[in-house]
Amino acid sequence: MLRWVIALTFAAALAGACLVLYARDLLAAEAAAAAALGGALAGALFAAAGRRGQGGAVSGAAPTPAPGVARRAAVGDASPVVTGEVPVGTLLEATMQSMREGVVVVDSGMRVVASNNAARDLFADGSWGTAAPRRLAEVTRNPAIHAAFAAALERGERAEAKVEMRGGGERRSFDLHVEPLRQRAGPPRVREVRGAVGVFFDITPLERLERVRQEFLSNVSHELRTPLTAILTFVETLEEGAIDDPADNRRFLSVIRRNAERMHTLINDILELSAIEAGNVAVEPGPVRLAALVGECFTALGSHAAERGVELRSEVSDDVLVYADARRLEQMLTNLVDNAIKFNAEGGRVLISHARSEGRDRVSVTDTGEGIAPEHLPRIFERFYRVDRARSRALGGTGLGLAIVKHLALAHGGEANVRSAPGHGSTFTVALPAPPEG
Repeated sequence: MLRWVIALTFAAALAGACLVLYARDLLAAEAAAAAALGGALAGALFAAAGRRGQGGAVSGAAPTPAPGVARRAAVGDASPVVTGEVPVGTLLEATMQSMREGVVVVDSGMRVVASNNAARDLFADGSWGTAAPRRLAEVTRNPAIHAAFAAALERGERAEAKVEMRGGGERRSFDLHVEPLRQRAGPPRVREVRGAVGVFFDITPLERLERVRQEFLSNVSHELRTPLTAILTFVETLEEGAIDDPADNRRFLSVIRRNAERMHTLINDILELSAIEAGNVAVEPGPVRLAALVGECFTALGSHAAERGVELRSEVSDDVLVYADARRLEQMLTNLVDNAIKFNAEGGRVLISHARSEGRDRVSVTDTGEGIAPEHLPRIFERFYRVDRARSRALGGTGLGLAIVKHLALAHGGEANVRSAPGHGSTFTVALPAPPEG
């Protein structure tokens, strides 16, 4: 009973720290909460181990029960203390095992004496529940992990480290927080460190989002810098006297206008894509006659196609109905057909077709261009991704059209995909849920 009073007191103290830290630092609050649970676990564990060892030290030679029994012993087996009708030990064990953060408890000899499911999954080690505690070096050889636990044990202070590991074929990053565990008696500064509890916070998604943010800012800056530089250059030329040159002033003003329009289009696309990704664009599906919509799209882009000698052809039957937001579907088709014209061969063809299969309406746009190499296909729908950057800018592309198509298709509950091979053109397909029956 006494060991549980001590363990729960320790947990309550750290939980109080969690509440204080929450208002300042969410990550620190999470660390405090996890440390509170780990502290209660370790307090009970070390109390039991202290009775088995000599002089109050944790005995590494003491026999350890089987895995399930070891976990029950770590949280107080058959504890008479209950909260309502649930024993405290069962409650603590369930809490520890349901945590997404990995928790590892070591004793003063750097032997792993307790862990939760997340930690065992992290290290992909199925032998943690063997008859005797294992040294941390047998579980992992990551130097950052060893250094953090060693620092907490030697200095008796909290240690933190960034840890990179590989699991499931990908690199994962963790913030490791290690808190020393001291004996119960004596002033805080002189109490002997009996072990340490480490909590692994997975920050891989946060780092991925940060990389995406940095790439986005870099791409936007680059895309805006190019037309802005052209505008400033021609403005300076006009200011230096070219404005009085009737042979060139109109041409310079035309270049300025074209680059200003490019910047305007880019900003509009950025705002549109941001609104779609944030879920602020309302999609109102309804029955749409696809052939009529394709005709409107061809009318809008007919002059552009004629300039490049590209034939626009539709194989969509007049009676085809698809279930979509008409304005957003037109936007997707316009982006796809516009790209097909830009990157087509002169005298080529753009074909729109429709097929219904597996409960989906598949609207495809096929061109007779150069095609796309296999290494580019997985990233073709990313923001600002271009197969040929110089050619795309020369043709007035912003690099956001396909990203908009992808997210609008997802907003409809569908998807967008591409099939292509060098020298054989490309086919972009938007798959939409078929109209509801009745």
